[in-house]
Amino acid sequence: MPMIDTALGRAFYAAQGEAGPALICIHGAGGSHRHWGHILGGLGDLSRVYAVDLPGHGRSDPPGRDSISGYVEFLFALMDALGLERALLAGHSMGGAIALSAAAARPERVSGLVLAGASARLRVLPALIAGLASDPGAAVTQLEDMLYADDAPAELRAAGAAEAHSCDPLVFRDDFIACDGFDIRPRLAELRMPALVIAGAEDRMVPPKLSAELVAGLAGARQVTVSGAGHMPMVERPAEVIAAIRGWLPK
Repeated sequence: MPMIDTALGRAFYAAQGEAGPALICIHGAGGSHRHWGHILGGLGDLSRVYAVDLPGHGRSDPPGRDSISGYVEFLFALMDALGLERALLAGHSMGGAIALSAAAARPERVSGLVLAGASARLRVLPALIAGLASDPGAAVTQLEDMLYADDAPAELRAAGAAEAHSCDPLVFRDDFIACDGFDIRPRLAELRMPALVIAGAEDRMVPPKLSAELVAGLAGARQVTVSGAGHMPMVERPAEVIAAIRGWLPK
């Protein structure tokens, strides 16, 4: 699993597959490439799949960013370093905001979108943003209670909690500041590339109705709703997410 030098610092990514279109998987606030770990093995026969740590997350160099546009700038620097003129982008939550914003900024470089737990607008409770600075342990615990479906296994919740607590709380806070400033609704109609929107049926952070609004605003998009999943469908129900993406990927 390599590190790579980009124009904006060293970045870590995992990759599988040799042939087919490039697919870059982008994690959400406070996350890492591990959130897409199941997807790497499930799609490697159809695509060259990358799962990246955003700046300040996982093993990538700091600093993090406090705007979606800052992460978009990093994404294009990563693509340049990887020698990718175009790629499919898969984004979860904040990663979905990054993917959508990248597609709006440089549509010639984005051949399609997979958006999981994503919305055209993201709003974050001010108390959660403040709590990540004043009492990060309590804030992360509050967040973890919102991420998963009610019947999610205890070991899955524990792994998610460990991942969230490993992130620098100020990086986590800045991620949520970036999310709170995101609103791409006025530009959705400009995005003409194929899109797959994956919604968790029990998502309390981005309810399926917001995913449906995203689909309605994107030309040529379709939605898959995953039963028994909350805000983390690719972690909670990886087989269903892999099947949905496999059925959608350009052959």
